[in-house]
Amino acid sequence: MPILKVKSLSKSFGGLSAVSAVNLELEAGELVGLIGPNGAGKTTIFNLLTGVYRPTQGEILLDRGKGPVSLVGKKPYTICAEGVARTFQNIRLFRALSVLDNVRIAMHQNVKYGIPGGLFHLGSYKKEEEALEQHAMELLSMLGLAEKSGELAANLSYGEQRHLEIARALATNPSLLLLDEPAAGMNPAETAQLTSFIAQIRRDFGLTILLIEHDMSLVMAICERIYVLDYGTVIAAGTPQEIKNNKRVIEAYLGEDMGNA
Repeated sequence: MPILKVKSLSKSFGGLSAVSAVNLELEAGELVGLIGPNGAGKTTIFNLLTGVYRPTQGEILLDRGKGPVSLVGKKPYTICAEGVARTFQNIRLFRALSVLDNVRIAMHQNVKYGIPGGLFHLGSYKKEEEALEQHAMELLSMLGLAEKSGELAANLSYGEQRHLEIARALATNPSLLLLDEPAAGMNPAETAQLTSFIAQIRRDFGLTILLIEHDMSLVMAICERIYVLDYGTVIAAGTPQEIKNNKRVIEAYLGEDMGNA
């Protein structure tokens, strides 16, 4: 059983079909790309996988080694607790909070002291909060942000904000990480650094990653398999080389230069 299995996934908004009969599979530890033109339905699929939208039809099964669990109908916070985390195309940080607090917030789904303990600092509150802060600092250190832990998130550079958003996702202890255009707005040097960064966190955290990205140099360099969407349907799936040479993909998205590269 793959860690993620999507079967006949569809989503309609009124009379408009945004996603139609999509099938996807990710094996544990894979890094898979999801590409396609603007409006092809890529982010809609992420919203379906994370409970922002409920499918019109289809199934989403997650298997972390204890048997498949259906994600359909579950709330986003429940899906996050099941081991699915995501980032967004437009960075969504708590900009008025510190770098450290952005990460600590993501860890609070695992605390056990409850609302009364949090309000009145009862029982294990202090011990758990100290453990959370230590874990958050360890995570920031691994991602190169420890020296910025006390700064406001709004004051970070664009690339650092991208790293912080990924750090916050990692703080939820996911098995499956969904990255929505992490290289958006980056220059070539920043994109090259991001490519290495994604490979590093995949290795260090034992992640399975599904990546939406328009930068084909990043996709072709890092993804083991690629799914291609067009008008809400999967038109091709295969290795980067197979996708690069697929005539239908070239016509729909990549262009002749990429096809002949």
